[in-house]
Amino acid sequence: MTTFATGTPCWADAMFTDFQGAKTFYGDVLGWTFGESSTEFGNYTQAYADGKAVAAVVPPMPGAEERSAWCLYFASDDAAATAEAIRAAGGEVVMGPMRVSEFGTMVIARDPSGVAFGVWEAGQHKGFEKVAEPGAYCWAEVYTRQPRQSDAFFAAVFPYRAQQVDDEQMDFRVFSLTDGPVLGRMAMGEDFPAEVPSHLQVYFAVDDCDAAVARATAGGGQAHFGPMDTPYGRFASLTDPQGAGFAVIDVTRTAGETPKMTDVT
Repeated sequence: MTTFATGTPCWADAMFTDFQGAKTFYGDVLGWTFGESSTEFGNYTQAYADGKAVAAVVPPMPGAEERSAWCLYFASDDAAATAEAIRAAGGEVVMGPMRVSEFGTMVIARDPSGVAFGVWEAGQHKGFEKVAEPGAYCWAEVYTRQPRQSDAFFAAVFPYRAQQVDDEQMDFRVFSLTDGPVLGRMAMGEDFPAEVPSHLQVYFAVDDCDAAVARATAGGGQAHFGPMDTPYGRFASLTDPQGAGFAVIDVTRTAGETPKMTDVT
């Protein structure tokens, strides 16, 4: 059995052409330190916040120099069964199931709208060693131009229950497990540039959103939205110098009332 319940975000990693530059940037913005690179696994390198594993970075394999992006992995007790569920629900299995030594089994997939994500069946590597604390993963949202397809897909692949935010100005859904919310889904409207594809955005917790944004922009990143106060915290949407999108959020600074939500059957 995994430490994380099936369907729970459990790990995040990203591939960077400028590997040292990525380590410098995220070290400055999120306070990460880095372990030794694993040459056996393409110099895969874990990042730590206060000594706890929170993510990983890796240089690209020769010939695989694609645009950098964060990949979020969802826990599974059976990666092969989850891969079959992905296909049955209209998604695409891009890679795997692939055993990664004694660490676990991975799958890389896309939902019907093109949102890329990973699946992780834990072995020795259980995933995040802490969450929702400064420097660690905190939240994630699927941004999709095909919300109905994405909604049906994720609910079919993972044992989610869903609630829709009661707001005529915004199409936002929350997926939950027994222990509470684990994933948001935002429908991309006309306010999103046409060149921005459907994607999954990872949020990292910080102790001061404005200061984190200032460090990011000073390090060559870009702020695209925010900082903005919400009932869940003060957040901002960013890209790093190599084009990987992510968000930062200070969950201790909240404003406004939590929106009402309706159960989706």
